[in-house]
Amino acid sequence: MGVAKVWRYSCGVFAYTQKQHFLFSCWLWRRPISCTKVCGFMLFALGLISLFTGYVASNLELYSQRLAKGAWFYKQDGDAPIDIWKSRYSTSYYGCSERGPRFASAVNVRSSNGYLLIATSGGLNQQRTGITDAVVVARILNATLVVPELDHHSFWKDDSDFFDIFDVKWFISYLAKDVTVVKRVPEKVMRLMGKPPYTMRVPRKSEPEYYLDQVLPVLLRRRVLQLTKFDYRLANDLDKELQKLRCRVNYHALRFTKPIRNFGQKLVVRMRKMARRFVAVHLRFEPDMLAFSGCYYGGGDKERYELAEIRKRWATLPELIPDEERTRGRCPLTPHEVGLMLRALGFKNDTYLYVASGEVYGGEKTLQPLKELFPNFYTKEIVAGDELKPFLPYSSRLAAIDYVVCDESDVFVANNNGNMAKILAGSRSSTTTQHTQCDAASKVWRG
Repeated sequence: MGVAKVWRYSCGVFAYTQKQHFLFSCWLWRRPISCTKVCGFMLFALGLISLFTGYVASNLELYSQRLAKGAWFYKQDGDAPIDIWKSRYSTSYYGCSERGPRFASAVNVRSSNGYLLIATSGGLNQQRTGITDAVVVARILNATLVVPELDHHSFWKDDSDFFDIFDVKWFISYLAKDVTVVKRVPEKVMRLMGKPPYTMRVPRKSEPEYYLDQVLPVLLRRRVLQLTKFDYRLANDLDKELQKLRCRVNYHALRFTKPIRNFGQKLVVRMRKMARRFVAVHLRFEPDMLAFSGCYYGGGDKERYELAEIRKRWATLPELIPDEERTRGRCPLTPHEVGLMLRALGFKNDTYLYVASGEVYGGEKTLQPLKELFPNFYTKEIVAGDELKPFLPYSSRLAAIDYVVCDESDVFVANNNGNMAKILAGSRSSTTTQHTQCDAASKVWRG
């Protein structure tokens, strides 16, 4: 008997005893009755109530024990295991990048307020966010956007240009209705200037009003303007249509070149030949990442010294207390912690892992606990072999290959809340209903 049914039945018994009590009261006016019989009946009724409510309580105790033992992996009916490879909430997510009917078309080059040059900064995914914001800023300024320049001098030191990683023709044509994009400033305009473009750097997370008040006058006066170190230079909260434009740029206009897409898909096919489903783990555990985080990972004085030396590259970094950073959840998970999280979620040791990462601090010793938990451990180097050699000198192209494989995986997991994790979360939630993704805090959501 289910809980609801038992509850209804016990309530019925209570109602029945109430009715009988009323009848006995009426009858007492007509005919005397012994107190012993009345008390005996009341005790009998209370016994029935106790019996059924006790049944309810025992069921509630059983359910609470199930929850305490991690029974969120099971459905209530029949204890059938939930499919951890697919989220129940997948149908609740949908793409939201379609432009509204009132979003005006882009102006042509002659009608624009000038040419906007953008110099991005950081690794591939950080530069990707900069490119996305650059398109939106060009729209705000009513400017013609020149294909952004990628960072060649950061920690990764990759000399790849935009057209080496992204499909330039697709980028320009896809955004034609939103922003006019050109490959370069016309020679005629450059000759008339007679000097290099004026450069400036805007504050981080600047509002659209800042660009209209501070940047637009310079653009109108100079005609060609370059914004340097363009990363996170636009506010997060924007008008709804501008947010949609961000999505169109990031998830539609920024398409990798055909060689990168094809190579990434080749690795996906090879993973699926080994296993029907696989988990992709984005493991950011490079020395610079750990140094920047200000966290401690148990490596003793050697680790403290090495990471402190790397932190000196950033003169403006504040002094951080490792224990406090970990308490706040700001420390990237170690490879071992990622493995424990996956096992706790229900993935068995026969699960196939594709690990996307750069240089792991501590090398093989750091990775060994994860490999012991999941022996089917693969990276692009393992899956591709010698075929990867043409890409090896270019960290951004290697990151793009990892991006393709992670986007196609059945489950995506990140050990930090970085750029790639955030971008893939949006990509997977708007393009497929089959994938699942997990964040480093052990939350599972549809991807």
